Amino acid sequence: MVTLKKYHGLGNDYLIYDPNQNRELLQERQIQLLCRRNTGVGADGILSGPVLENEKIKVRIFNPDGSEAERSGNGIRIFSKYLKDAGYVKEKCYELWTKAGPVQVEFLDASRMKVDMGYAAFGADSIHAVGFEGDMINESVFFCDNFYNITCVSMGNPNCVVMMEEISKNKALHLGPYVENSKYFPNRINMQLCHVVDRENIQIEIYERGAGYTYASGTGACAAASAAHKLGLVGNRVQVHMQGGDLLVEFAEDDRVFMTGPVVYIGSITLAENFFA
Repeated sequence: MVTLKKYHGLGNDYLIYDPNQNRELLQERQIQLLCRRNTGVGADGILSGPVLENEKIKVRIFNPDGSEAERSGNGIRIFSKYLKDAGYVKEKCYELWTKAGPVQVEFLDASRMKVDMGYAAFGADSIHAVGFEGDMINESVFFCDNFYNITCVSMGNPNCVVMMEEISKNKALHLGPYVENSKYFPNRINMQLCHVVDRENIQIEIYERGAGYTYASGTGACAAASAAHKLGLVGNRVQVHMQGGDLLVEFAEDDRVFMTGPVVYIGSITLAENFFA
């Protein structure tokens, strides 16, 4: 019998698969079945862990198509709340290891966490882009039907931030597949359409590789805020407004990126015995 926990961060929902509580070994097909909205449980991804090795707490992050992601900002907060709820972590601050490396998490209260996301990287090599050298900042690139000004950012995972005067869900749905699967990004890429409201606020629409349109993204919020910060359009404290809600992104004096936001517990799910049959 497989039991899962479900949480969401600003509408970005994840299933927690704890290998210490379940015997089933999740494969790509099973991840796809679980994440389907109509015939499965439904989720924007699966967080598998904790894996406890050499005093390290590790998590693996899977997209709905079964591919593995290097990092997820909302996923980090969601998994941290699960670790707290399940009694794995009792300290106010702890270190979580993702495929992209460790992050520091601070519990502010029962539902909010502040995460040290490290440094934004703008180099073409950091996102494995083809046809570019050096930093990809405010580059004019052709996608689908037009030229767009983009800034590419690695937050442990690759992101393409498209600066626009007006953004919408429909624009993200239209442009997202072209950016995600562009020849410039052979490993695929996450896309954020970004509108700068003022020095302290930006709005974004998100299209994620392996997931499609999403209501919110922690790494996407950090990437978009970092792009706007690098371009000199915002200050050191930025509210990132998304369809699912808002995240606070802050920049230290050395440009280290911090993300603060909430998590909500939805419930526990027990799968039917023949679900994976």
